[in-house]
This record gives sequence, C-alpha cells and structure tokens, in this order.
Amino acid sequence: MVGFLVRHFVKDYENTSDERVRQGYGAVASITGICLNILLFLGKYLAGQLSGSIAITADAFNNLSDAGSSVITLLGFRMAAKKPDLGHPYGHGRMEYVAGLAVSFAILLMGFELLKTSAGKILAPEEVDGSIAAILVLAASIGVKIYMFYYNRRLGNKIHSAAMKATSMDSLSDSAATSVVLISIVIVRLTGVNLDGIGGLLVSAFILYAGYGAAKETISPLLGQSPDPEFVKSVEELVLAHPEVIGVHDLMVHDYGPGRRVISLHGEVPGDGDIFVLHDVIDSIEKELQEKLGCSAVIHMDPIATDDEMVNAMKEKVIEAVKKISPEITIHDFRIVHGPTHTNVIFDAVVPFGFRMEDREVRQMLEKAVREMEGNCYPVITIDKG
Repeated sequence: MVGFLVRHFVKDYENTSDERVRQGYGAVASITGICLNILLFLGKYLAGQLSGSIAITADAFNNLSDAGSSVITLLGFRMAAKKPDLGHPYGHGRMEYVAGLAVSFAILLMGFELLKTSAGKILAPEEVDGSIAAILVLAASIGVKIYMFYYNRRLGNKIHSAAMKATSMDSLSDSAATSVVLISIVIVRLTGVNLDGIGGLLVSAFILYAGYGAAKETISPLLGQSPDPEFVKSVEELVLAHPEVIGVHDLMVHDYGPGRRVISLHGEVPGDGDIFVLHDVIDSIEKELQEKLGCSAVIHMDPIATDDEMVNAMKEKVIEAVKKISPEITIHDFRIVHGPTHTNVIFDAVVPFGFRMEDREVRQMLEKAVREMEGNCYPVITIDKG
C-alpha cells in the first residue's frame, strides 16, 4: 500500500537525493502511520475498557503516542526541507534528527507513565475479561505493526533517514509488546490466572527500550558521528581514479542532515607537475563528487616528491620504523627540507582512536627513530587521527 502511495503521490520518487522527494517519502510514511495508529488506539482502547485490562489500555495509549510521534516526524521532514537562508547557510536538514529525538523523548515519557500504572495494577489487581474480541483486536494489531516496521525500514533505508529507521524499530518493539499482552489475555482465558499487571509492566519495558534505541539513533548524528565507511571508500575510489592524484588523506565529513554533506580532503599530487593542469583536475574532481555522491567538496593539493631517490629511501626507512611500533599507524605528507646544519624530516603520522599508546609516546618513539638515521636528521612530526 505504501509503495503504491509513493509511486502515485511522490513526483520523481526515484530521485531520493532531492529534498522535495525526501519530504514526499516522509509525508506518505508519516500520514500512513498516523492513520493506522489512530485506528489501533480506538480498537485497543475499546477492547481494554470492555475487558478491564490495563495491559490492553496501556498498549492503546502507546499507539496513540506513536500517532503523535508520526506528526512530529512529518513536521520534522517539512522543516528539514526548508531552503538554506542567511542564518542557516547549510540548510535545515538536521531538523529531521531533532524530530527523531523529540519522538524518542515522547516514547520514553509514555513508557515511564505506563510503568507506574502497571506497578499499581500488580499491587492491586483487578478482574480481567479475556474476551475473543480483545484477542482478535490484539492479533490484528500485531500484524499491522509488523507491516509498519517493514515499510518504515524499507523507506528509511531508501532515503537514509535516521528518524524513519527509529520509527521502524519502534513498530517492531510495539508488535513484541502487544504479543506479551495477547499472551497474558490468553492465559487469563484458559487458566484464570491474572497476569495483566505483569503484562503491562513488560509492555512499558518494551516501550522504554524502543525510546532508548530511538534516542541513540538520532543523538549520534547530532553530536557528529563517524561517516559511513562505504561513503568514505566511495570518495577515496573516485578521487584516486584520477592518475594525477597519488594519495588521499585528512578526509573530513560534515553532516548537516540527509543529503547535505560537506567534505574536505588533501590530495597528494606530483611536486614537479604543472600547477595549472593539476588545479584543473582538482576542480573536476570536486564537481564529480557533487554530481555522483551529492556532497560539496573542497580539496587541498599537497605536492610531494615522486622521483627523488633520497626522499623515497628516507621515507621507506620511516615506514619501517612506524611498522615496528604498530602496523595500524600510517604516514603521509612526507617531505625533506635540507639546511646548513641539519635535515628536517617532516611527516604526519595517523594514529587510530583508542590506540594502546598515548600520542605523546608515539611521537617520542618516532622522533628517536628519525634522529638515529644518517644525515643529522631532525624530526618534525604531527600526530593525526583517522
């Protein structure tokens, strides 16, 4: 059904990098979610009132909060699609993450409220009627929530939406929570044992877990998480496909919301090349990154010596010294500057996050190795992070 709606109501729906298309996907998914969750709320609330089950009523209000969450997601997509302005030159794409965070807080609030109510029902249980109607409503709800998980996950992956992926996981946890309620109602009907309060407690636990997962999914991009390794690989492959570029380092990715990435990197080029030709190549690569990967790019040229035998020999010695410390460490921007009294050996060493040694220790070991080399060498080393 959702695929049908997307094809008929989202113009140019295959172009998912377009902001208006993303907004269309968000609108279709959110409005569908609002309608389905309101229907589920009405059915479960009626079943809960007729049966006297706090677990069913709690699950009903969980669906009502999901409908409210879909409203927030819809508004988030609309605000994220706003054009850049003087105050926000990189656009408003992160509003999609903010909307996801608001949804997670709403889920957590509902979970805490249901936790308190369910605890009260355990201390003071009330009679529950396990009617066939209640069982049928819960079974239908599980099917609907599994369908909502499927379409939210599929659309979320298609447009790379953290908010929609969080909504899909919320739907999956809802189906698990409703399954717990259904089992407790069936047990009441078959054995007469009242597990309604415990069922409500388990429902609240599922809701709290879903809220935590949704918050984690949206806080990371707001704080500035690591870029997708596949995206990094695509950038490097595209840049290095040009023979004029020998190496790539210092790649930085700034995420201002889905489809709004700004990157900067250093491209190593031959030091004896024609600067005008190389500059034209770099301009072409920047345009290619924009067209193929949808990111604004700024590339800094780093000239390096490619045919100096002494420089190459010294670089090999430094690489061997680095490997003795750890094969995880790499070097770049290697160059030599000769002076009247000593030779400066200049390079950057990339030390991974969480490395077993402090950056200071790595630098000291590398400086010692360089000083022990022939030619009165003086090390000038910068420690980088990948």
